[in-house]
Amino acid sequence: MKVAVKTLENKQAGDIELSDAIFGLEPRADVLHRMVNWQLAKRRSGNHKTKGVSEISGTGKKPFKQKGTGHARAGSLRNAQHRTGAVIFGPLVRDHAHDMPKAVRKLALKVALSTKQKEGKLIVIDTAKSSSHKTKDMVKTLATLGLTSALIIDETLDQNFFRAVRNIPLIDVLPQKGINVYDILRRDTLVLTKEAVAQLEARLK
Repeated sequence: MKVAVKTLENKQAGDIELSDAIFGLEPRADVLHRMVNWQLAKRRSGNHKTKGVSEISGTGKKPFKQKGTGHARAGSLRNAQHRTGAVIFGPLVRDHAHDMPKAVRKLALKVALSTKQKEGKLIVIDTAKSSSHKTKDMVKTLATLGLTSALIIDETLDQNFFRAVRNIPLIDVLPQKGINVYDILRRDTLVLTKEAVAQLEARLK
């Protein structure tokens, strides 16, 4: 499919041919859902923890004799029924990540790119470079493209452009290597440079 290429100032800069195998797939919510769950589970710290009986400080002495007190028998003051006692079946430090086949991860990225294209929320620009690092200037530039919530992807990040954009709310910038389904979906518009498109098509073909 042929898509118009624009400059940051929203001027025409020719056309580009996008691969139907990467940007022309049908949207699939099931694949995107699996991928987002995988990404969010993978980044969980998993450091929540409660203490078991063996980790509670306290004596191991039997608190009172077995019979004749009228109370239920007790073998330890560190058990769960006592104050400051252990927690039974509480959370332990663990890794929340789970496996996801590479083929599904690759498919999910293609579906996310295709979904943005089908919704008309994919913009291709010639370059993402700026002569100024001023955020105020970049806000005016992005306003010409109508960008209020966007993820901008380039092959190599221009430092002036990155510095100008990083303080703008709801505008994210990532290198092509860091593109992922979650960040694509959490912003309204996806902006790719021509170089990023070429690298993505070579990577996902």
